[in-house]
Amino acid sequence: MVRTRIVGVALAALAVAGVAVLPSASATGGAEKSRGPLVIGHRGASAYRPEHTLASYELAARLGADYVEPDLVSTKDGKLVARHENEIGGTTDVAAHQEFAARKTTKTVDGVAITGWFTEDFTLAELKTLRAKERIPEIRPRNTLYDGRFEIPTFQEVVDLTRSLSRELGRPIGVYPETKHPTYFQDIGLALEPKLLDVLNRNGLNRPGAKVFVQSFEVANLKSLKGKLRVPVMQLINGSGAPYDFVKAGDKRTYTDLLTPAGLKEIATYAQGVGPTKDRIIPRDAQGFLLQPTTLVKDAHAKGLVVHAWTFRNENAFLPADYRSSTDPAAYGRAFEEYAKFLATGLDGLFADNPDTAIEALKAARG
Repeated sequence: MVRTRIVGVALAALAVAGVAVLPSASATGGAEKSRGPLVIGHRGASAYRPEHTLASYELAARLGADYVEPDLVSTKDGKLVARHENEIGGTTDVAAHQEFAARKTTKTVDGVAITGWFTEDFTLAELKTLRAKERIPEIRPRNTLYDGRFEIPTFQEVVDLTRSLSRELGRPIGVYPETKHPTYFQDIGLALEPKLLDVLNRNGLNRPGAKVFVQSFEVANLKSLKGKLRVPVMQLINGSGAPYDFVKAGDKRTYTDLLTPAGLKEIATYAQGVGPTKDRIIPRDAQGFLLQPTTLVKDAHAKGLVVHAWTFRNENAFLPADYRSSTDPAAYGRAFEEYAKFLATGLDGLFADNPDTAIEALKAARG
């Protein structure tokens, strides 16, 4: 597949629009200096391009992200592809393909009934006939300009892209895959972890020092990778509820329990860090205003764990009430003030839909 390159006129257009694009090392005289916390392009640069497309990942790297994050699900023929969910009605044009109309169905995923089209009912070749679209057009109407332009990428294509961009930009671009619904996929005979290991091994990325993190909201699958993965593992922490593998096994522990001293101690036996939602670091009150920071970052560091928080976004719809600019959910608010507040807690990394904003916030934090 020929991937879309963001060069020439496209880069000039981004500059005119106020989006700063980092130059390559050849233009700056060498690799960029360390700037502190890692910036992970959340589903790429998903504020500017439909998420989980090669165009989104490429733009994230060009805007300065250290890593790009593909969420991984499986096809019917066992290939790993990048989608936020295995249900693809909201992120592709599958509904417009009459040849696939009969595949619309209802499934129970992690205990929740969902109606739509699912990646595991399509071969990779069939998925390649679909095109991505913006998942939240009411918040990001400009992204709808790109609806229908980009394919669903495989994990291998994402790895190939990061390698190509690393060479071009003169700095390593890492990959930060998340296994989505691992228990569900294991139960239907399409376990994600062997395929993930295979891609990493074939590309020489399953080694100490490789620019890779592996993450999951579940626990058992991460534990199962101990001794097989030689790259850092991150335990994701949601704002409520419990890991689905706990629920299925009758384990009464929740994500909150995982953040207790005992929970963090256990995480440290199989993972190198935690990836909490921002509200676990600085909670919000019922009106959406920030409260006092928790001790999570300090507690995790005490157990030798790094903390990568998600997700930083510029739109009012996602910002704390403290930093909203208006009642328009799609308008940008005072995102730099939010970054400053969270960076002061000692984060080691952050997921951002607008990687360029994150880079500027880190520069400001350094003074």
